[in-house]
Amino acid sequence: MEMIPVGLVGVTGYTGMELARILVTHPVLRLTRATSRAEAGKPLKAIYPFLQGFPAGDLSITAPDAADLAAACRLVFLAVPHGAAMDYAAELLAAGLSVVDLSADFRLTDAAVYAAWYGLPHRHPDLLPEAVYGLPELYAASIKQTKLTANPGCYPTSVILGLTPALSAGLIATDGIVADSKSGSSGAGRKANTPMLFCEVHDSFRAYSLGKHRHTPEIEQELSKVAGSDITVSFNPHLLPIDRGILSTIYTRLLRPMPVEEVHALYDEFYADKPWVRVLPLGKLPETRHVRGTMFCDIGLVVDPRTERLIVVSAIDNLCRGASGQAVACANLMCGLPVDAGLHFAPMMP
Repeated sequence: MEMIPVGLVGVTGYTGMELARILVTHPVLRLTRATSRAEAGKPLKAIYPFLQGFPAGDLSITAPDAADLAAACRLVFLAVPHGAAMDYAAELLAAGLSVVDLSADFRLTDAAVYAAWYGLPHRHPDLLPEAVYGLPELYAASIKQTKLTANPGCYPTSVILGLTPALSAGLIATDGIVADSKSGSSGAGRKANTPMLFCEVHDSFRAYSLGKHRHTPEIEQELSKVAGSDITVSFNPHLLPIDRGILSTIYTRLLRPMPVEEVHALYDEFYADKPWVRVLPLGKLPETRHVRGTMFCDIGLVVDPRTERLIVVSAIDNLCRGASGQAVACANLMCGLPVDAGLHFAPMMP
């Protein structure tokens, strides 16, 4: 099969690092450009010694340049912060390339909502209708047809996959949903930041951005589509003293009494043809270590008859399923490849 050249803008962050890890062994997508202003001129293996011995490790890092990317690539991953990605995307799309954006710049369909939550106007609102939300379990057919995929956030991936079967079947109330989510410290990015230093994170556990986390409108937008009505979610993130992984415990109210076996059967059926979502056997609950470094979303279900609640627990790896691996899955679909090409990983157990 002919190799497909791809570029990576922003190779030095954690999502860029994870993309490099995945792409160097991909059977079809060939990493042709990796960009960073700070590290330009160095071979990729100089900043990521784990790439020693792989051909891509000798790839020279370049400064980001839309014309050079357009000449060398068919698809480009944007692993840069929100606000910066939208301009790169506009240039690359105009040059005829396909784009997978890992930032939040194209996840929200309403430019006014984006401006309210991210504190800056969207400079390319005309592109928002073209963007497809990159959750393969829900939008694979649309991802295959688009030139611009908005890669989902890590927290939203865990919450949306956890709630979609119950909402689509009308099992739960659409009000009063609480998503209590915990993430490893890599979710905050790789930049220097005192609250994220080892001694600040180790042996501690804290909540942050309660009631105002920027993933909230993304979660509400996608769940509202599933439910067919507007949904407001109480989303509450926490920082775990681990490197990677997300565990979300989601509290909902059942609309009628039902045994957990009935709910479990519904989830099993909904995800029967979605191999990356593993609905665990009754009595089992997800753990972050069992999905580390993989594309899996593990889901556990509990019905509490005393409070009439369905409690959904989901676990993903925030860097792979919640970012870079999911971006590669979307790129696969956009390039006409099997969605799982290059994404067969066993868990990275300690």
